[in-house]
Amino acid sequence: MKKIHFAYLVIILNIFTISGQTEKVKYHSRLDQMTDSIVNNYYSEIHSVLIAKDNQLLYEHYFNGYTKDSLHDTRSSFKSITSLLVGIAVDKGFIKDINQKVYEFFPEYPSLKTDPLKKLLTIKNLLEMKSGFDCEEFNDTKDCEDTMSLSKDWVKYALNIPMKDKPGEVWAYTSVNPMILSGILKKTTKMSVKDFAKKYLFEPLGISSYRWTVDPSGNAMTAGSFYIRPFDMLKIGELVNNKGVYNGKQIISKKWIEQSTVCDIAIPDFSYMKSSKSKIGIPQPAYYGYYWYRETIKTRDLEENVLFASGNGGQYIFIIENLNLTVVFTQGNYGSFKAKQAFEILAKFILPNSKN
Repeated sequence: MKKIHFAYLVIILNIFTISGQTEKVKYHSRLDQMTDSIVNNYYSEIHSVLIAKDNQLLYEHYFNGYTKDSLHDTRSSFKSITSLLVGIAVDKGFIKDINQKVYEFFPEYPSLKTDPLKKLLTIKNLLEMKSGFDCEEFNDTKDCEDTMSLSKDWVKYALNIPMKDKPGEVWAYTSVNPMILSGILKKTTKMSVKDFAKKYLFEPLGISSYRWTVDPSGNAMTAGSFYIRPFDMLKIGELVNNKGVYNGKQIISKKWIEQSTVCDIAIPDFSYMKSSKSKIGIPQPAYYGYYWYRETIKTRDLEENVLFASGNGGQYIFIIENLNLTVVFTQGNYGSFKAKQAFEILAKFILPNSKN
């Protein structure tokens, strides 16, 4: 009888052990499957994927010749970092109010005050992509960035662009808006944007390896073309996920993080998931904030609201506040819908894994 009890106990223990092992394998298998899918080029031109949960690095892989120390072009995902820099300037009193008129900062351009539409332009309009300039890059209808890059002074070029709409009324994505903010940051802080970012954002986060793009007049590009390590992009995401706190220190106010990431501006007729052409994602509308996006990732099995920075080619910083999760993608899918494959990967492998 004792032997029977012992055998029974062994069977029960084996069941629990196997169950625990199966659960462990299940927890990691989605990420293993994701890795295999990327290595075998089912998802092409991915350069890195990094995942942090509860402020702990869970996954860090580099592909297609890229390494941990490779500097990657953030493209327009850097606009979200520009939003953080503006927030720091507001926090520290360099910028009094985002409702300040843009012409106040550039007295050397009197036309800003005399133009009936430009005189209405505010910092907030620039942050919300509602400046009214005759530019629109999101749908490739009138890209002003290429011609701006050929000029000697990108801030001056941006300020001289003709107006199309009244500021604050029409959402029209354009890189000239954050470029004007570069000029405002330089004017208000009495520092170059490079020095300001280093002192108040990068050094506090321990970020030292990066490269700026600068125009011939010395203006730092704040709309993109900033090179940084993906691991440091993850730090930016965690800073936002933690409401401006990094290593116990408040780098940016909670108020600015919350204000800038509300994202209540509907992007007309657009969904990142729909654009990815994913068969598992159920498209939801995308929304915009102060250079940040939100979209709900929805499948038959899950639904999560995601805050993110987005750059051409597939440069993403994803923040899933409900799961305390931060995810970074860097890719080389420039000008292709394949850049948005990150949304399917997030829905298929990363979010289900993080719920276990």
